Amino acid sequence: MNDAVKSDRKRVTLRDVAREAGVSLKTASNVINQTGRMSEATREKVQQVIEDMGYQVNMAARNLNFQHTGFVTLAVPSLRPPYLAELADYVIDAARKRSYSVYAITYDGSDTAARHMLESFNNTISDGIIMSLPEGSELTPDDLDVEYPLVCVGARTTWGRADWVRTDDVADGATAAEYLFHKGATRLAVVGARSPYDPEEWRAAVDGNAAMRLHGIMDACAEHGRELDPRLLGVTGQDWGIGGGVRAMQQVIDSGVPFDGVVALNDQLATGVITALAANGFSIPDQVQVIGFDNIEESQYLQPTLTTMDSCLSWIAPTAMERLIGRIRGYITAPETLSIRSQVIPRATTRI
Repeated sequence: MNDAVKSDRKRVTLRDVAREAGVSLKTASNVINQTGRMSEATREKVQQVIEDMGYQVNMAARNLNFQHTGFVTLAVPSLRPPYLAELADYVIDAARKRSYSVYAITYDGSDTAARHMLESFNNTISDGIIMSLPEGSELTPDDLDVEYPLVCVGARTTWGRADWVRTDDVADGATAAEYLFHKGATRLAVVGARSPYDPEEWRAAVDGNAAMRLHGIMDACAEHGRELDPRLLGVTGQDWGIGGGVRAMQQVIDSGVPFDGVVALNDQLATGVITALAANGFSIPDQVQVIGFDNIEESQYLQPTLTTMDSCLSWIAPTAMERLIGRIRGYITAPETLSIRSQVIPRATTRI
């Protein structure tokens, strides 16, 4: 970067950015405002110069020009679960890179609260919402027919009424189970089911982390000629915390049915699973191998460290933000479902 620009100017201008990047002022403006057509290489080059030079967008002028607030809303059921807290961090970071600010708000996770939030959204203080919908069953497609930009993340279908950015939970469930089989497991337990054993319901599910991951796990079991034993299913209801994992794993152990692998449907449940297994004298991974989901920060510091499925938040958050800004700016109109398949992050709870 031109050191003279850094030292001679107190405030970097958009013209400085264009000159440094070797593009026209119009192209630099299009990058800032997420408009116009250009190659991805050009857009990335200009964005890098913006970050290197410390260019600050004049938000008041830009928003007056576009009649926008410069704020977006992130709505989640809670910020207590590590996954949702990390989602908020990634969304805020993605917004900052696009010169937006974020209102992070919570609701109680019920369909009633979600419906009220959707109905009462005020687009005079925020330009649109990225929302993590609850897994309940009462929301309807009409609830998502809103007149402002809406992008949904997570495991709840949007029926094509809003953008849906998500991981492929069915495929990811199968991948997790396949990984344990590949590492020598022969009989799997699963911890985290919302309700008792119901393979028909799970295979018919179009949303919900638990049901779709269970669908994939059952598919992998069937592929290996090993049906999922209902006695090895740890039901936790809505309690996907560490305590829920401990209690459900203890119930599985108390059944007396042998197992040598456990798929926990999130990392907090897996933490509880490890605790219960250790308390009952099981050696991990020699006797029982464990895999979780979401790759929360704590998973790499457990003893033993937890093998898990990546959350893909580094893709989900910026993708959701790009969709939302596209809707705000008007260059994206038709809702889309965008999904990504997760990858295994191998650690010490599975064999090398």
